[in-house]
Amino acid sequence: MKDSWTHRWDERYSSNEFAYGTAPNTYVKEQLEKLSPGTILFPAEGEGRNAVFAAKSGWEVSAFDISAEGKNKALQLAESNGVTIEYQVGELQNLSFKTEQFDVIA
Repeated sequence: MKDSWTHRWDERYSSNEFAYGTAPNTYVKEQLEKLSPGTILFPAEGEGRNAVFAAKSGWEVSAFDISAEGKNKALQLAESNGVTIEYQVGELQNLSFKTEQFDVIA
């Protein structure tokens, strides 16, 4: 059963429009452009705009969020941009990520 917080985000991300647009966050974009691509994890990634930007820039991207609707939108955005991202749904402590597998945790 979904809690009210998860339901809130699923509801927000369920529309056809992207809640925060499809362009990456300006700060995240600026910081990633200073780094050499490697492996990166995006926590609380929502609809995937930052993860997709990173993937388009050559990063190997993993992401997670509590919203299944966010994941659906992120994978849709990745596909429309010709990139792939690994995306899990849930809380960090219940996912299969390991800190040592990433060069950067955004």
